[in-house]
Amino acid sequence: MPDFILTELSPSIRRGYDRWSQVYDYDANPLPALEEPFVRASVGEVAEKAVLDLGCGTGRHALWLAARGARVTAVDFSEGMLSEARQKPGAENITFVVHDLHEPLPFGGTSFEIVVSGLVLEHIRELEPLFAEIRRVLRIGGRAVISAMHPAMFLRGSQARFTDPESGNVVHPGSYRHQLGDFVMAAVRAGFRVEGVVEVAPDPTFAAQYPRAEKYIGWPMLAVLQLGG
Repeated sequence: MPDFILTELSPSIRRGYDRWSQVYDYDANPLPALEEPFVRASVGEVAEKAVLDLGCGTGRHALWLAARGARVTAVDFSEGMLSEARQKPGAENITFVVHDLHEPLPFGGTSFEIVVSGLVLEHIRELEPLFAEIRRVLRIGGRAVISAMHPAMFLRGSQARFTDPESGNVVHPGSYRHQLGDFVMAAVRAGFRVEGVVEVAPDPTFAAQYPRAEKYIGWPMLAVLQLGG
């Protein structure tokens, strides 16, 4: 399927994610592993449905959705991330789009039955325009599942970061501080029906598998919004 380059991108965060793409799948970040079961359980049946994955990264949600029969369009602003995603088995069934989520989405209204967005919100300056765009492209009766690093993580001095594979330096691509209420109210103002808000903390079993989560046992790391259109 075709790829598209559509808008100017957010330079500093984009450059960080381009560099992160080299190690994103291998750096034992506990947050994607904590998030995936909750997002997948929230999405429901996807076979033959038009699904939009916003901030797809290296394709973890998009590939899973496509393997289950969804017609997936996957959007990210990082060419590095998309390059990794395109090389994976099953990527030929996905339409990849390079696009900055600070700009209006390049899709017609009511184009998708499901919208998924994983761990993106901390990189968005203004939440309400993005939620309004998600609502615009979602069909009546559709659903959106949107996850984010829990805002409580900022209280522990934590934000998106990685160790640069070339320099060995810790890099923070760039984050904006939002509150959980900001997520919810942006969804409400966009016209969504809030069906659920899940807050997730790691337990000792999870931390044994992902040691970087050990210091956060019992502390909320993840928020997942379940929204009805």
